Formats: sequence, C-alpha cells, structure tokens
Amino acid sequence: MSIQRASFYALLIMVTVAFVWLLIPYYTAVLWAVILAILFFPVHKRLERLLGGRSTIAALLTLFLCICLVILPALGILASLIQEGSSLYQRISSNEIDLNAHLLRLQSILPEFLNNWLTSLKLDGFAEVWTKLSSGFMEAGQSIAGGVLSFGQNTLQFFISMGLMLYLLFFLFRDGASLGRTVRHSIPLSDDYTRQFIDKFAAVVRATVRGNMIIAITQGAIGGLSFWALGIEAALLWGVVMTFLSMLPAIGAAIVWVPAAIWLFLIGAWIKGILMVVIGAFVIGLIDNLLRPPLVGQGARLPDYVVLISTVGGISLFGLSGFVIGPLIAALFISAWSLFTLQQQEPTSASVGRRIEDRGN
Repeated sequence: MSIQRASFYALLIMVTVAFVWLLIPYYTAVLWAVILAILFFPVHKRLERLLGGRSTIAALLTLFLCICLVILPALGILASLIQEGSSLYQRISSNEIDLNAHLLRLQSILPEFLNNWLTSLKLDGFAEVWTKLSSGFMEAGQSIAGGVLSFGQNTLQFFISMGLMLYLLFFLFRDGASLGRTVRHSIPLSDDYTRQFIDKFAAVVRATVRGNMIIAITQGAIGGLSFWALGIEAALLWGVVMTFLSMLPAIGAAIVWVPAAIWLFLIGAWIKGILMVVIGAFVIGLIDNLLRPPLVGQGARLPDYVVLISTVGGISLFGLSGFVIGPLIAALFISAWSLFTLQQQEPTSASVGRRIEDRGN
C-alpha cells in the first residue's frame, strides 16, 4: 500500500470518527429519524406515485402523517405519564396513599406459616420486610421525581432534538433512494453482501419497531385499561411499564399483572383478582401468539434468549432507545457472522466440486 493511499485511509477514519463524535449528543434524534424513515418509506413512495413524482410534496405529507400518527400521541402519553408519576409520588409522600395501612391489612390476612418463614430467615417478621419494601418504594419515587425534574430542565434540549429529527426525516423521505444507493456503493463489500446487510437491517427495524412495538402497545393498553377498570392506582403508569416489559420475551407484562392479581387476592378482592388473571393469561398472554407471526414474521425473528440479553444490555447502555438498538446490534452481529461462515464454506464447496469434476474426467 502506497504512502498516499495509507494517508488517505487514515484521514478518512479520523474525519469519520470526528463526525460520529459530533453526532453523539443527538444520536437519539438521528436514530429515530432513520427508523421512522424506514417504516414510512413505503407510504412515501406510494404518495409520490399518486402525486406524479413530486417527491418534495410527498415527503411533506409523509412527515405530516408521522407527526399525527406517532409523534403527537407519544408526546401526549409522555406528558400524562410524567403528570401521573409525579402525582403518585406526591400522594405517597404526603401519606394520601397510606401504604402502611395496606401492608398492615396484608399482614393480618397472611397465613401463620408465612410469618414463621420470614422469622426463620432472620427477618423481624413482616415489619422488617415492610421497612425494606418502603425503602425501595421511596427510592423508586425519588427516581421518578428526579426524572420529572430532569425532563423539565432539559425541555429545550428535547425540543431541539425533536426539531432535528423532523428536519432530518424530511430529507430522508425526499432523498432516501439516492442516499441508499450512495451508501450501498460506499460500503467496501461485494454487491451481494451489501444487499444482504441492508435487507437485514431494514427487516430487523421493521420487525423490532413495527411488529414488537405494536404488540407491546396493544398489551400495555389492555393492561392499563384493565388496571383502570379494576380501580388500581396509577393505571396509565403501569400500562406504560407493561408496554416496555412486553418487549422482553418469556416474562413480559406478567411482571406487572401477576403481582397485581396476587395483591387483589390478598386484600380479599376475589372477583377482581380472578378477572385480572383471566385478562392477563387469556388476553394479554395470547396477543403475542396471535399478532407476532403476521407482524414480525419468521425471517427477521431472533432467538428469544438473544432478544432478552440484547434488549437488557441495550437499555443499560442507551436508555429507552436500547429497546431498538440492542436487538438491532444483535441482528447485525448474527447476520455478519452468518455471511462470514458462508464465505468460509464457499471455497471448500468449490474445491470439492472441482475434485468431483476431475474424478469424472
């Protein structure tokens, strides 16, 4: 390799790293602009055909659809969630919701063997358990309050990110086809590998966002409405929690509705508890089995254990966006190693074929 070519590659790497470093403060805006562009690009192409090739007008209409169908509902839910979480924390702090009374009532109906078991664990009966639980509740409440305060302080940053996302989304709609061709030609891989990577990327984004999020939102909405109908406090908050947890395989929304059902049984609300179990097991639980095959499909699905590990890891590194980033990185990792394995097998297959031909001659 010549000195000039090596210097050019070094310069290329440096400016690329500098550009990525420049985008890091707004990586969430860029990420969701790309995701929404992939999801709504078929709609944009259809509008463009209906408008006789006017890509700018089609991009504006598609952007308006994104705002009406995704962004405005998400902002409304976020505002209601912040208000409800803050209100719940204030009511617990002011003893308007007396958790002590509920826990004492629960203690009075617990069987004797359970109190004896707690004592055998060197816990001072139910009192020490309640002390530990209340400490956890207060820490969770302080986290919610801190998150609300942080959001209020970063409102300007939030709207700047939102504006950048919408601005970028418009150009991705309008110039997406040409940008895609440029990216494909720039990737230093064969056309076949590049096509497989891009197809895998788009398929996983559609499966993860469109499929899994529709399923999760449906399960969370049913769970939240069930909590509201059964008179459980902070139904919207628990519904949103179930929405996010529903993206985790195997466990999902049951982390929320199973303890809620147990609580209803323990406080003597037998009918409500039975309804919660029926809704959780036969409605929320079956939605995944009914909707996942048509929405996600088999080709883009990842093994459940990979989804679980990558989702939890993505959340720990990237926050809420990790629900998408984690499985996406895992899918690209599996795709890359699958292509590598295929590449390693091709020379072996070719040599075997040549040996067979030689023997035939």
